[in-house]
Amino acid sequence: MSMSVSDCTQGRDGFPRPFPNTPNNVTEQLKVTGKVVVVTGSADGIGYAVAEAMAEGNANVAMWYNSNDAAIAKSEALAKTHGVKTASYRVDVSDPDQVVKAISDVIKDFGRIDVFVANAGMAISKPILEQTLDEYRKQMSVNGKDRFKGSSLVSRANMLKRQPVDGVVLCAKYIGEVFKKQGSGNLIITSSMSAQIVNVPTDQPVYNASKAFVTHFGKSLAREWREFARVNIVSPGFFDTKMGASPETVNEAYRMSSVGRQGHVKEIKGLYLYLASDASTYMTGSDVVIDGGYTLP
Repeated sequence: MSMSVSDCTQGRDGFPRPFPNTPNNVTEQLKVTGKVVVVTGSADGIGYAVAEAMAEGNANVAMWYNSNDAAIAKSEALAKTHGVKTASYRVDVSDPDQVVKAISDVIKDFGRIDVFVANAGMAISKPILEQTLDEYRKQMSVNGKDRFKGSSLVSRANMLKRQPVDGVVLCAKYIGEVFKKQGSGNLIITSSMSAQIVNVPTDQPVYNASKAFVTHFGKSLAREWREFARVNIVSPGFFDTKMGASPETVNEAYRMSSVGRQGHVKEIKGLYLYLASDASTYMTGSDVVIDGGYTLP
């Protein structure tokens, strides 16, 4: 909305707001002692690195996973190693009832939720002319539970990794209700550099579009929730995980990246810790790209 000079000179009730009562020492700001952090998709890869970072920062961590039971043992190990409280929860984030129940269970077990890290899952990387409509629907998760009718358990587990849109929306909707009731909260969404670029050499228009949705959704939430919560987005490039890209794509990553390699998950965990901590209290609606310089050209 355009404003005149006279409009801009008018004071606004309640502004300026006060500065946050946070430590001046930056190392103290980065501590997340006592915070309760939920991390979805935390059994492996970036999700587990994030859970590990939060435990190392002295937060209590609720690890959500879908099909990888390794999260149970990893949760117990984090608690033993870092002296924090942890728990693991099996949650299908495409099912609203399971999301609501899991959030309720975490609050029952931990008392509150301060930070929620929503990791968007891996998708089907195919050109649109080769992708079936069923694959498109699975990728966008628009069919809800009906898309699993007639599917084997293995197919169901694989499909549940592909929740780039619905899973983030459902988690945001229901954790947002908690944050509003608490009067505070912090949502961190994992998107991708693919929200901003057209990837080569693999054509994947639906995947790219789903990530663009996730990124813009997060920015819009930051505006909507401005009175009670912060929302930021992390957009990784190529990281060396079990859900990695094809050899051809990885070779292109080596060529395109300014640092000439993929990222190690230990190189991204500090970013999530920063966003979860009081060091980032002036940051909301931001999309942080961490891609080794891939998107520079």
